[in-house]
Amino acid sequence: MNSPASTALPPSLWSATASPAPHLERLLGEQRTQVVIIGGGYTGLSCALHLAEAGTDCVLLEANEIGWGASGRNGGQVIAGLKYNPDELEQMFGPDMGPRMVKTAGGTADLVFELIQRYAIDCEARREGWLQGAHSQSGLELQAERARQWRARGVQTFQLDKREAAKAIGSQWYEGAWLDPRGGTVQPLSYARGLAAAAIKLGARLFTHSPATRIERDAAGWVVHTPGGRVHARQVVIGNNAHQQQNLWPGLRETVVPAYSLQIATRPLPASVRDTLLPGGQSVSETRRVLRYSRLDAAGRFIIGARAPHKDNVTLTDARDLHRDMLILFPQLAGMELEYVWTGCVAMTRDFLPHLHELAPNMFAGLGYNGRGVAMATMMGKLLAQRAGGASAQQVDFPTLPLQPIPLHGLTPVVAQLYARWYDLLDRLKV
Repeated sequence: MNSPASTALPPSLWSATASPAPHLERLLGEQRTQVVIIGGGYTGLSCALHLAEAGTDCVLLEANEIGWGASGRNGGQVIAGLKYNPDELEQMFGPDMGPRMVKTAGGTADLVFELIQRYAIDCEARREGWLQGAHSQSGLELQAERARQWRARGVQTFQLDKREAAKAIGSQWYEGAWLDPRGGTVQPLSYARGLAAAAIKLGARLFTHSPATRIERDAAGWVVHTPGGRVHARQVVIGNNAHQQQNLWPGLRETVVPAYSLQIATRPLPASVRDTLLPGGQSVSETRRVLRYSRLDAAGRFIIGARAPHKDNVTLTDARDLHRDMLILFPQLAGMELEYVWTGCVAMTRDFLPHLHELAPNMFAGLGYNGRGVAMATMMGKLLAQRAGGASAQQVDFPTLPLQPIPLHGLTPVVAQLYARWYDLLDRLKV
C-alpha cells in the first residue's frame, strides 16, 4: 500500500496525485473586507471566485488545507440535478421557484466544466456522461421516469437495456442503465486547488490553517475570529458543510448528518482489464438505496466507493466488504492489487435537498449536498456569491430555506447506520 508524501491532507489517491496546491499563509492580525467566507471546499472556493469575478473584495478562511474535507476526498463524479426528479421539485416549490430550481440544479455540471475551461484548471476533467445502473426492475422504472422528465426539458438522455448496460459498464450485474450526458469526472482535489488558484488570481484573499472560532456583530457588520487574528466584514458566508469543527451558528451543524463514504483504488490496470471497464469514459453509480459508485482515473486505476465506518483512518481490513462487492460486480478485477483506501464525509439532510440559508441579515450558509457535492457545491458557491453581492432571496434561482435542526441530532449517526443495514438488506433482495 503506497503512502502519499507528507501532507496535512488525509492520505488518499487524490492527495497523492493532485496538482500542486497554491502557497497560502495563516491569518495573522486584522483583515477588513466586504465578504468573509468560512470553508475552503467547493462551496467557499466557488463563492470566492464568483465574488472576485464581480469585483467584490473577499477573504476566505480554511481551518486546514484547501480541499481538506469532502472536496478533496470524494469520488470525483460530476452529476447534474438532485435526488428528486424535476416534476417533484416543481410540485414541492411551486410554479415560479420550482422551474427555476430545476434549471439551476440541471446546470450544475455545466458550471463545473465551464469554470474548468475558463480558468484552465488542470484536474483530469473528462465529460463523457454519467451512468446510473439499475439494480432491479423497480430501478429501471424509476430511471425511465427520470429520463422522460429530463428529456421533456431538453436533455438528450439515453436508456440502456441489460446488454447495452453490461457493455457500457463492464458488469453483468445491472438490469439496465440510464446515461446522462451532462455528467463527467474530475480529480477532485486538483479541481479544488484550481478553483483556489483562480480566485487568488482575481484578487480573493485565502488563508489556510485559520479556523473560524467565533462570529460576532460589530458596528459595521460582523467579526470572524481565528486563533491568529480577526476579519471584519459586512457579510459572512458559511460553507464548511459536513466538516463543521466549530458550532459557529446555533443549530446549523444540526441540520446535516455526516455520513462516511469509503473508497478503494487498484493499482493502474493492464490494458486487457482496463478496456473492459467503463470503456466510454463515464462514471457509474446505482439505483440502490445504499449505492456504490465506480470510475477509472487518468492512470487507469479502478475506484469504487460505498458507505463506510464512521472514522477517518481506515485500512484494507475496513474495506473487505467493499472489495468483495467489487469482485462480484467486476469479476475481471480478480487478482488486481489494491493501492489506496480512504474515507470522506457526505453531508446528508433530512429532506435530501441542499440548503441555502439566510441565518441573519448579511449572514448566509449553504450545505447538504447528499452525495452530489462536486457539481451542487460549486453551484451553491455561485448562489451564495449572488446573495452576498446584494441579490434578494427572490432574485436567486434557488429557494432560501428556514433553518430546521434535526431533532435528537446526536443520535442520528447511530440511526443512520441502522437504516443503512436495513436498506442494504432490501437492496440485496432487490426489493
